[in-house]
Amino acid sequence: MKKINILKNSRDFDRIIKNNKPYKYKDYIIYLESNTNDLYKFGLSVGKKIGNAVNRNKVKRQLKAIIDKKDYQNNFNCIIIVGRGINERTFKEREENLLFALKQLNLIKENNDEKK
Repeated sequence: MKKINILKNSRDFDRIIKNNKPYKYKDYIIYLESNTNDLYKFGLSVGKKIGNAVNRNKVKRQLKAIIDKKDYQNNFNCIIIVGRGINERTFKEREENLLFALKQLNLIKENNDEKK
């Protein structure tokens, strides 16, 4: 993921979580907010219940790799909060579940699914 497409500011996280309804699917809770920029931004939150720092960073790296595989619509901010059950899933299951959730929210561009 490019740095321009990452949400890091805690004020942004707080605002998006406070003002929007969550979409829950398996191990993910997704908050979605529309914006006026011509960009999309993702924020990832992996809590301490997932494991130690090594495990949390591994999950974040995997999620960034999954997100990077697709092209997305513009004009949205998205926060993905990872649930405790993520440790019991393989990478393939994590990828299928996250992409299914993002397709349900109509965030993925249909005409150009795979990035080269």
